Amino acid sequence: MLASHADRERAVDVLRAGFGEGRMEQSEFEKRVARAYAARTVGELALLVADLPQGPVPLPVAVGAVPRTFLPLPVPKTNEKAIGSAICGGLCLVTVGLTGLPAVILGHSARSEIRRTGEGGDGLALTGLVIGWLATASWTLVVTLLLIAALTTG
Repeated sequence: MLASHADRERAVDVLRAGFGEGRMEQSEFEKRVARAYAARTVGELALLVADLPQGPVPLPVAVGAVPRTFLPLPVPKTNEKAIGSAICGGLCLVTVGLTGLPAVILGHSARSEIRRTGEGGDGLALTGLVIGWLATASWTLVVTLLLIAALTTG
């Protein structure tokens, strides 16, 4: 809610009372008063006097409410299959591609669940898919070349 001139004056009154009781230094009082006169919303004023007693003039009840728009967004849970797909994809380098097929299966399953449930981890699932498909394609190429070599020499 936008602050009115009266709201700013009430906040300055609370600051004056706090300064008069010795709750803050002169420099801090001056900074807070300047911020109070520059404040655009009642919420900004409430933050300036939040650590002080309510002084001679109480602030409105709605001061402590923070609109939902300004609250942090919840972080979605990461899909476990997406994590598994990325791990299997990373292990393809160590296992010479043997974990490529599990990475592909887990990646497709994870992306399906992510679309359905809204969980996070789509990038992990996609990473596992790409590496898994590359490893699977590499193994297919190697086996095909060995088969062709065996047929032509025999």
